[in-house]
Order: sequence, then structure tokens, then C-alpha cells
Amino acid sequence: MISAVIDTNVLVSAFWSFGKDTPPMRILRALVNGTFTAVISGGIVEEYREVLRRKKFAFDETDVNALLEFIVRHSIWVTPTETDAPVADPKDKVFYCSALAEDGAKVVTGNMKHFPQTPIVVSPTEFCTILGI
Repeated sequence: MISAVIDTNVLVSAFWSFGKDTPPMRILRALVNGTFTAVISGGIVEEYREVLRRKKFAFDETDVNALLEFIVRHSIWVTPTETDAPVADPKDKVFYCSALAEDGAKVVTGNMKHFPQTPIVVSPTEFCTILGI
């Protein structure tokens, strides 16, 4: 089974493009359909909750809560693996370190420049290709 840490910006983009055929929306559908399994840690869930509930986004609270509940129940929980790899934004380190904790996991992000340039870090478009969607 393919597993991936989904950066918050991908979920935000999926909410913005709800119902459209964008890579973030396809990834969200694939997650819910069980095409891959999300990898999460406590820090990731905290960021998801904080960002997706920001008033500036005005996302439907029922939709946000349903997604968060799904992710919490159906994901692989890990303890992030510490690394000295350079991560541009300290808030993104938990995403990279969580992927390192799960063998074969990818980090799917729209902010490639924030992460080390390694094969585990992929864009939403690249992840769609990996998933064949």
C-alpha cells in the first residue's frame, strides 16, 4: 500500500477546488477511497486543525471536522524520526520527519522549495502520477 504525508497546503488547495479535477482534489478523493494511506503524527493533526479552521479560509466546519475525523481514524500514526536535513520552514519539519518514520512514505506538498530535494518529496501532480489517478 502506498503511504504519504499530506502537507496542509494540499488539503487547503483541495478545499478551494472542491468538486473540480485538480491534483489536490484527486488526492483527497484517493485518500477517502483508500487508494493510499495517510501518515500522520500529533503535530500534523494539530496543524491541520489550526490551519483548516482559520477564519480567512471560511471552510465549512462540518466538512473540515469530517475530514479530520476520517484522517485521525484511517491513517498510520507515527513518531517523527529526527533528522538534520535542512527544512526551510520549521513548521514543515514534522511533515518530513513523519515521512521518514514510515518506510516508503512520500511527502506530498505544493511547497517543494521548503523541503530537502529528495525522492520522498513530491508535488501533488507527481503523486497523482504515482497513484495512477
